[in-house]
Amino acid sequence: MRDLQTMALCSHCCSAVVPDPSLTRFICAELTRGYFLEHNEAKYTERRERVYTCMRIPKELEKLMLFGFFLCVDAFLYVFTLLPLRVLLALLRVLTLPCCGFSGSRLLQPAQVCDMLKGLILLLCFSMMHYVDYSMMYHLIRGQSVIKLYIIYNMLEVADRLFSSFGQDILDALYWTATEPKERKRDSIGVIPHFLMAVLYVFLHSILIMVQASTLNVAFNSHNKSLLTIMMSNNFVEIKGSVFKKFEKNNLFQMSNSDIKERFTSYVLLLIVCLRNMEQFSWNTDHLLVLLPDVFIVIVSEIAVDTIKHAFITKFNDIPADVYSEYRASLAFDLVSSRQKNAYTDYSDSVARRMGFIPLPLAVLLIRVLLSSVKVQGALSYTCVFLFYLGLVTLKVLNSIVLLGKSCVYVKRANMEDKLFEKSSTPSSSSNKTPNKADQARGQTPSGGEEEEEQAAEDPDTKHRTPKKDLLEIDRFTICGNRID
Repeated sequence: MRDLQTMALCSHCCSAVVPDPSLTRFICAELTRGYFLEHNEAKYTERRERVYTCMRIPKELEKLMLFGFFLCVDAFLYVFTLLPLRVLLALLRVLTLPCCGFSGSRLLQPAQVCDMLKGLILLLCFSMMHYVDYSMMYHLIRGQSVIKLYIIYNMLEVADRLFSSFGQDILDALYWTATEPKERKRDSIGVIPHFLMAVLYVFLHSILIMVQASTLNVAFNSHNKSLLTIMMSNNFVEIKGSVFKKFEKNNLFQMSNSDIKERFTSYVLLLIVCLRNMEQFSWNTDHLLVLLPDVFIVIVSEIAVDTIKHAFITKFNDIPADVYSEYRASLAFDLVSSRQKNAYTDYSDSVARRMGFIPLPLAVLLIRVLLSSVKVQGALSYTCVFLFYLGLVTLKVLNSIVLLGKSCVYVKRANMEDKLFEKSSTPSSSSNKTPNKADQARGQTPSGGEEEEEQAAEDPDTKHRTPKKDLLEIDRFTICGNRID
């Protein structure tokens, strides 16, 4: 009985939906049926916002890239302009010390010691680079096959990242070993071994960048431009390796810093290629016009790859476009905090830690290429060099002033002034928490440490919980594959 009632109900419903079940009726229904998108308004609004986000990404990304590019320019120009003057001031202090008398616990301030070490590293590495023949390296690379050069260039990119990640640690270890207070117990191997390690690192990294520049030069000078095309296509392969991965906000910040560093380094490599080619053609401007289209193509492909990569990463991971303003504020915070009276690092070193950009090897190579490409002879030439140096100093000062002003605006706009003041009061507060010798002898810790140990004992899962990190605590070399909560 129930089955009969069910069949009757189904037939009644079918007759209500399709009174005339014919092919003509079906076609008419397909042509005239309608639907209402507002029934799923949230879904379509979200899709529209994703489209708007992708449209905003190029503008927001280029704002970050432009700001980061000028940060790298500032750190790079510092090596050529203000660092020699600071080294001269430190030498003048050492030479005039017997006449003026020694007062205080330090012969030189820690910043002056670091400047002296940087100057010595630059001088020694530049002297060692004179024994490396750029022309022989160029012809040696040019004799290789296209596929072999492509593999070599990819290996050089990986090696450059590895050198940068370990190189800043070597330099930081040298600076701390040379400026560590004497009353503190030292567990280092000494200043001289650290200094030799730093010199060796800068020299090897300079040679690696020279090989990169030579490979790029060979690609520019090849007749069919096949190698240049392959090297440019390598940038698009980068999209495949990064777009379909899970990215958090901190991971995207690391990748953005890496892209800023790679873009600036590629521009310097293109400058070196143009200098070497212009020297080979006796500074003929016609050959420069031949090079400019290839340079333009490389720059445009770099920008296009970064834009596509970031647009799809933000789309797939639901990251808003406003996050790039936060990244820019974090970089601005580094600049403002390094200008404080109680700053604990130089600005160029903070850029190196944040972006992985170490200016010393690149500066050594550029000086080597400039001196081999440009012949300075006579009083007029030296006058031009001096005027060029004054122009660089002026550019450095103006760039620093504009960056500092913009950074203050970004920090204020992001409401990060409180963190700035907290950071400035951290050294004094941390010194008050230092345990005394009696506590160290008894193996005790301050009360805060005991509370943390009790909490850890009560909650064993806290051992394995990843601590939350702010953008200000993220540097370039945090492993991007791990998820940062």
